[in-house]
Amino acid sequence: MKAVVRQTRAYLMQMFEQHGFHPRSDLGQNFLIDINIIESIVRSAELTTKDVVLEVGAGTGGMTTFMAVEAGEVISVEYDPRMYQLAQEQAGRFPNVTLLHMDALKNKNRIAPEVLATVESALAVEPGRRLKLVANLPYNIATPLISNLIATELPWDRIVVTVQLELAERMAAAPGIANYGSLAAWVQAQGRVKIIRRMPPEVFWPRPKVDSAVLQIVPDPEARARIVDREFYHDFIRKVFTQRRKLLRPVVCGLYSQKLTKAQVDECLEAEGDVIGARAEQLDVPKLVSLANRLHAVMASDGKP
Repeated sequence: MKAVVRQTRAYLMQMFEQHGFHPRSDLGQNFLIDINIIESIVRSAELTTKDVVLEVGAGTGGMTTFMAVEAGEVISVEYDPRMYQLAQEQAGRFPNVTLLHMDALKNKNRIAPEVLATVESALAVEPGRRLKLVANLPYNIATPLISNLIATELPWDRIVVTVQLELAERMAAAPGIANYGSLAAWVQAQGRVKIIRRMPPEVFWPRPKVDSAVLQIVPDPEARARIVDREFYHDFIRKVFTQRRKLLRPVVCGLYSQKLTKAQVDECLEAEGDVIGARAEQLDVPKLVSLANRLHAVMASDGKP
């Protein structure tokens, strides 16, 4: 196997100077220059030849080469044509690397069909292949990418990504914490979220203006199976958390006034342990899932309890 490329700050500066362009801050182009952290991320992904890795934000291909040594296949997506060229030069020599020059997202609610098709094709090569998202994610696409990947039926087995620290803390937040919201309720309903490490701006080049974190999400099949209708649950938590500080009862009554009577809403809330006087931000994820399931069941039966 080809040797990996150890992209230090000096190496990257020389590379960009030779090509005559600079990283773009508007695309979140901040490259990890701490080799120990890159190796730690790859180790945390626990890659094997059974794994298909999706990397979004190939950049210069530095992390791509590390993963290509361990994984069965790496599918790396890069939007910027200049970065795509650099990634081709560095990682294109690995036979198990597929580089896609495109936006990984079709829109904020959907991953690009070509990306999904490429991943599905790689997974189908042999039985037992697993999908892992491992990447130094551009900050501006981290939330929709993770949220949309979790929403698919793809057999994702692990997510290990670098994101803005504030985003990592939002995904890992618990009830009663200021940044606990619909994002935490969505991700934690389907996986176990852990902040592996916090990172200062100095481990990147160019330096971002905020701290970052390595975030790990491992699927929780049992928790995921408890969600009766994931589309309904996703819509439910997004709506109730837009009014997170209001009492849950009037919020739910207002949301579903055309489908449920106030008495039916009260019955659902009371069945969950009398949460009529609670706010969405006070309920833990299992309780939110259970309440969403109960409301969905009543509405699916044309309002009959």
